[in-house]
Amino acid sequence: MRMRTGLMLMMVVLAGAIVSPDGLFAADKPPAQKSEVSKGPRAIIKTKFGDIEVKFYQDLAPKHVENFIKLAKEGFYNGTIFHRVIPGFMIQGGDPNTKDTLKKESYGQGGPKDENGKPISVKAEFSDTPHKRGVVSMARAADPDSAGSQFFIVVEDSRFLDRKYTVFGEVTKGIGVADKIVNLSRDERDNPKERVEMTVTVLE
Repeated sequence: MRMRTGLMLMMVVLAGAIVSPDGLFAADKPPAQKSEVSKGPRAIIKTKFGDIEVKFYQDLAPKHVENFIKLAKEGFYNGTIFHRVIPGFMIQGGDPNTKDTLKKESYGQGGPKDENGKPISVKAEFSDTPHKRGVVSMARAADPDSAGSQFFIVVEDSRFLDRKYTVFGEVTKGIGVADKIVNLSRDERDNPKERVEMTVTVLE
């Protein structure tokens, strides 16, 4: 009789429990974590494949973050494309030359200039932050201090770039968009045959 009573009590307890969609009882589920509030400015890179949201590493590369935000607010990036895509590696964009569809031979060579036409560059801010998937880093020429406006998004870990290029941000949403772009058909210069223009806005 005691055993039957015990079973009946257990059935009542189970019947009154709230079961979540994943099959766990509410009492057994860990408490919900508060969503993290995004601190500091971030960028939204809009493309025809979707949006890519980037958070900045202001502590690691303050000058590069400042430069990117300034250019974005000026509309510098709007209408530029991701002009270099390498599967298993990265996508690169931000060259003002790419706004001209008739000068593909100059893609990858452009950057911001001052009122006298002199190139504007930012001194390197290398760090130990690894070039892992989703990292946003600045492209440059042979001179470490030659970064201007061009940047790249790493789609696969590329640790050989560590401490050689300035990491200044990380994709927090939309890395799948970068995956779509990196797999576009490309020519012998790694230029995608399909234009993927961007519009960059900064949220503060």
